[in-house]
Amino acid sequence: MDIFYAIAADALLLIHVLVVAFIVLGQAAILLGKWRGWQWVRNPWFRWGHLAAIAIVVAQAWLGILCPLTTWEITLREKAGDAVYAGSFIAHWLEQLLYYRAPPWVFITLYSGFGLLVLWSWFWVRPRPFK
Repeated sequence: MDIFYAIAADALLLIHVLVVAFIVLGQAAILLGKWRGWQWVRNPWFRWGHLAAIAIVVAQAWLGILCPLTTWEITLREKAGDAVYAGSFIAHWLEQLLYYRAPPWVFITLYSGFGLLVLWSWFWVRPRPFK
């Protein structure tokens, strides 16, 4: 197994988890921030980045496109000689948190519903304009 590719695949998986955390925890922070009066949740850079991230996820789901991060990670794992997440502790447990097996319509429904929640919160918790 080529250790460089295995480490790169693990790093990419960690980045993927961080993107998912940004989307999910970012939404929770927006809603909690409205209630707690946190002004940082109205930051336009944060809000536009958050909206763009979920929009990309929803578009990929509807178009049947696999996330590029997943594709790159699979390629790196193949180059490393890994089967399916057999290589490291980090990869195994992050994979358990990130990837689920379900029919595509389940993910389309979940991602679309979450995207609608993000869009709704855009109007409920208005971001500040850029300065």
